[in-house]
Amino acid sequence: MEIRRVGVAGCGLMGSGIAEVAAKAGFDVVVREIDEGALEAGRARVVKSLDRAVGKGKLDPAARDETLSRFTFTTSLDDFADRDRVIEAIVESLDVKNELFGYLDGVCPPETIFASNTSSLTVTDMAAATSRPARFVGLHFFNPVPVMKLVEVVRTIVTSRETFDAARAFARRVGKVPIAARDNSGFVVNLLLVPYMLDAIRQLERGVATVEDIDTAMTLGCGYPMGPFTLCDFVGLDTLCQVAEIMYGEYREERYAPPPLLKRLVTMGRYGRKTGAGFYDWTPEGPVALKV
Repeated sequence: MEIRRVGVAGCGLMGSGIAEVAAKAGFDVVVREIDEGALEAGRARVVKSLDRAVGKGKLDPAARDETLSRFTFTTSLDDFADRDRVIEAIVESLDVKNELFGYLDGVCPPETIFASNTSSLTVTDMAAATSRPARFVGLHFFNPVPVMKLVEVVRTIVTSRETFDAARAFARRVGKVPIAARDNSGFVVNLLLVPYMLDAIRQLERGVATVEDIDTAMTLGCGYPMGPFTLCDFVGLDTLCQVAEIMYGEYREERYAPPPLLKRLVTMGRYGRKTGAGFYDWTPEGPVALKV
């Protein structure tokens, strides 16, 4: 099953990264966003990432230009009609994703493989909304996509072996290391990582230690590259809360339930690095920890 033409629905942080690595690998890539403003922001994100790679000596200018030449940016889903594979990287909402795939099901030929970059929803719930569940798979990349090597390849109970093998081959082709994961909410990484972050928040609520000291304990004591609260701020507290709600709805286990402090910070608009404040205030002088 040869993949030559790739469509990416969504050009945010994840979608732009997925499109970039696909274009670098030689695929013809169509990227779609909902309006011109979002599309231009996505295009600028791709160009900035490629320019950064050139600046670091990881990509030569000719390769950057060749990569950009493989892109087509659009606001129309109809431009996916000739794609061999379509990867969805939009908002983490089952209703919105199913609406997208329902439309694409009528646009793309039967042989087109659909893939979702969901991090917490079950792939089966999306595959069932199409007429091609056997040609539907999960492809969960990690942020930042051009840097992170892992891709979780998620096979549902009806995903064909041919589709699964093609998904793993695609991941390798774009320079990633694929692992096979069952279609359970959170797959492998988030299944283990989300409870870790949520438990750190619970220990903060209980007064075990401060934000700074818990982060220091886990970096120096366990050798982690960053502490749980710094990680929360990089992930986005709104994203973490949403993923936790989805996983709690799936498993009904307390360890997946978002703690009250997390929900209050989200209510206050403290989403982490992207808003300048989360468990830390991200000031020009450096991060200042929240006092709880």
